Amino acid sequence: MKSMSHVHNTPFTVAVAQVAPVYLDCAATVEKACECIVDAGQAGARLIIFPESFICGYPVWVWNIPPGEQSLLSELYVTFRANAVRIPGEVTDRLCRMAQRARINVVMGLTECATEVGGVCCYNAQLYINAQGQIVGKHRSLVLNGAERLVWTAGNGSTLQVYKMPMGIIGGLIGGENYLPLARHSLYAWGTQFYVATSWEHGEIWHATLRHIAREGQVFILGCNAVLPAVTLSGSAPLTQFSLCDKGGWLHPGGSVIINPEGEIIAGPLLEQEAILYAEIDVRKMHRSKWMLDVTGQDARPDIFQLTVHCDTHPLIQIKDRQSAAEEKLKKQSEYMSDI
Repeated sequence: MKSMSHVHNTPFTVAVAQVAPVYLDCAATVEKACECIVDAGQAGARLIIFPESFICGYPVWVWNIPPGEQSLLSELYVTFRANAVRIPGEVTDRLCRMAQRARINVVMGLTECATEVGGVCCYNAQLYINAQGQIVGKHRSLVLNGAERLVWTAGNGSTLQVYKMPMGIIGGLIGGENYLPLARHSLYAWGTQFYVATSWEHGEIWHATLRHIAREGQVFILGCNAVLPAVTLSGSAPLTQFSLCDKGGWLHPGGSVIINPEGEIIAGPLLEQEAILYAEIDVRKMHRSKWMLDVTGQDARPDIFQLTVHCDTHPLIQIKDRQSAAEEKLKKQSEYMSDI
């Protein structure tokens, strides 16, 4: 993929939606997302970001329920998968219509129910929708941390991409992917100007990571953290059997931030509340320090370092008919005879 350098000189507003899902309820969570999209559009934002697996909630139980509780884990997974999103499908159609109506670009965190290979795999995904209501792409997380492997499948390089939108080039990583230097470098090299970092992580170490990424890549960071009040899970009988709902207050406090290319936090952190975080972005600031450090330009040193990104897919099943198999056998025989 070639770099898609693009400069938009007019400052504009971005929005980070730190809001809780209606847990394990796809329809209700989509309704909440649509309300946020409308609100951000009315506030003048041109881009809105939603948390990791916002539709229909991060699978928090994988860290709390023992693996031996197979019956309960199976029940939760069935519900989780039933509320996952097909791309495209009715849910994405609704989101696209709302993005078009609000004239805003949307990056939605969701659990995707794959349409290939029987539709049995779930992926932790980011969906990109432009202000014209069109799906421009999706990214499936390449890295799953620990117990996340119980519910999600890791993606492949085919969805590691960046996207050209009216305000500039946007790309993003999910959770643990943000700790992969080569994944980050790929986004930088493809011209990313707005780096979407959605994650379940929070706190000072996470903010330090995001500030480093902003300075390293000379990018704006849109850091959207999940937020989850304990009351969200109080109505779920399976989850109340364990310690998930005993903490009171906030199971996850959020901490969303917006950071400029110099590594400075310009909005947030937003803690222990559901709200939409706004900031004005001036893309010209990306280029002020490029003469000092440009990790994919003058300082990349391709004479020493080289990165290869495999963006092809690897289908589980490949059908080869008898005729092609016979042709391949004949070709091998001909090659053997010519060698003799």
